[in-house]
Amino acid sequence: MKKTLVASALAAVIFVPTASAIEIYKDDKNAVEIGGYVDARIINTQGETEVVNGASRINFGFTREMSDGWKAFTKLEWGVNPFGNSEIVYSSESNFESKSGDFLNNRLGYVGLGHDTYGTLTIGKQWGAWYDVVYNTNYGFVWDGNASGTYTYNKADGAVNGTGRGDKVVQYRNSFGDVSFALQAQLKNDTFYTCESISGLGTDCEQRWNDGDESQEVDYGYTYGGAITYQATDMLTLTAGINRGEFDVRFHTGEQITATDLIYGVGATWGSFDQDGFYAAANFNKNENHDTDNLGRLIKDSYGIESLFSYKFENGLRPFISYNVLDAGSDYVIQPNNVDPNDVFKRQFVVAGLHYVWDSNTVLYVEARKDFSDFTSADKAQEARMSISEEDGVAIGIRYTL
Repeated sequence: MKKTLVASALAAVIFVPTASAIEIYKDDKNAVEIGGYVDARIINTQGETEVVNGASRINFGFTREMSDGWKAFTKLEWGVNPFGNSEIVYSSESNFESKSGDFLNNRLGYVGLGHDTYGTLTIGKQWGAWYDVVYNTNYGFVWDGNASGTYTYNKADGAVNGTGRGDKVVQYRNSFGDVSFALQAQLKNDTFYTCESISGLGTDCEQRWNDGDESQEVDYGYTYGGAITYQATDMLTLTAGINRGEFDVRFHTGEQITATDLIYGVGATWGSFDQDGFYAAANFNKNENHDTDNLGRLIKDSYGIESLFSYKFENGLRPFISYNVLDAGSDYVIQPNNVDPNDVFKRQFVVAGLHYVWDSNTVLYVEARKDFSDFTSADKAQEARMSISEEDGVAIGIRYTL
């Protein structure tokens, strides 16, 4: 059992979240695989109908058999955008395309060592340990949950605090019986700038900071995290984890605060999303100073819930429904931002979809989103800006997996 679990963990480290890969070379010592997919979709939301990229990607995995049961491995993955940029921002992946029409962008890149007994050690840009806790609800193709604390800083990739595709992460994984775990440290120092949309001011936050206009400079240091997974039965999986960091925020007014970024939570999964039959998953988290609202303002504390239920029929049809909420209540923004304490932030929506799994590598799909968010504010222009990326929508598409 232990060797099986560690081998599965090693495969997951190298190839998650790609469902399949093609082995293009193998000898007694080396193996090379290529994976990824191209996803094209037509989306109607925010008053527009466009052909957009569906997080298409390509990755290469390399493994090398070493002495005494060790393996060396590396993975490189790039986001591929064959369809150009779009102004529609509806998910973490679409956020990149709204800012750039670049054909490639870096998603993952790391190198590691693995052993059936001693576990795996990886270094580089990789999925954080926190994702082990909450990945189970992230199976909709079009709309991210955005309540699990993964894609922080308003639909980014979680690189800053290591809960998504973390930058400069050192991670160790191993298992004992039916229990597996991951421990990580993110060894980096980031300086970046945040600002909210204000009439008469530009959207370049760093330029606004340099000009002395309303904005914030954030110095973000090391983060640390861990997760544990218990395979309770063949069908039931339980997860729990935590991630923590510290950062300094300097405001244009000259004021400064030091804050702790903390998130912790649990998850439960029944079944497998890709196998025939019923699938159910849910996760819950509490967080402090971990994410921002839709205008880039830091949220003091909130809770998040994500859930997903699906049934895959033998004919390949897979209907699903998911419910997600990130609730920060009122008076949620760290001062001294110019914010009404009665402002509310509650991101809440339902996604329903139907996938036709033609075969394991070709999926046709339709998904629709209904928003129930509450961004109540006395400033109705601000309320409208908060709401635009959360609007209802519908999308149809095809995902072709390599």
